[in-house]
Amino acid sequence: MFIKPSKIIVYIAIGAMFAFMGGIVYYSTFDLPELEKSELELLSVNVVEIDSIQNRMYVDVVFGITNHGERTVTVPQIGFQLFTNGKSLGSSSYDVSDIPLNGRALMMSGMQVPLVGKITINLTDDIKDIYEAMAAGESLDYRVIGQYTIETAWQVIDVEFDSSL
Repeated sequence: MFIKPSKIIVYIAIGAMFAFMGGIVYYSTFDLPELEKSELELLSVNVVEIDSIQNRMYVDVVFGITNHGERTVTVPQIGFQLFTNGKSLGSSSYDVSDIPLNGRALMMSGMQVPLVGKITINLTDDIKDIYEAMAAGESLDYRVIGQYTIETAWQVIDVEFDSSL
């Protein structure tokens, strides 16, 4: 039983397509070490607005993300928990994952990009002294812990972070 030449061409085309797809997957793994070369640090914590009627404060948490790799990357998500003087003020996130990759802040090699996460802090008895100190503009020790997602066009990884100010 012989295989017709037209079927051989189809089988070769299908085999070449699978080889090409495998090559793309293999090539994409070269981005993983580059993604791990990123670094996140806490740059500032700024009180934006104080709502004295509902006893809440709106705060901007500014992160500086530095790309030490050679590939251009983006950061679509940062999930974080904010601490001041050892007490948790709450958790929040920065999320632009609904924006297409080409519309996000691009981080080229050696570049640091500031990204702003917003958090709402509600006045409670546990953090009353910290809340009042922040409202007065006093200097406090801040710490954030969390996880950020960093990606290239081919790969995505999540990185844990812990940074203080």
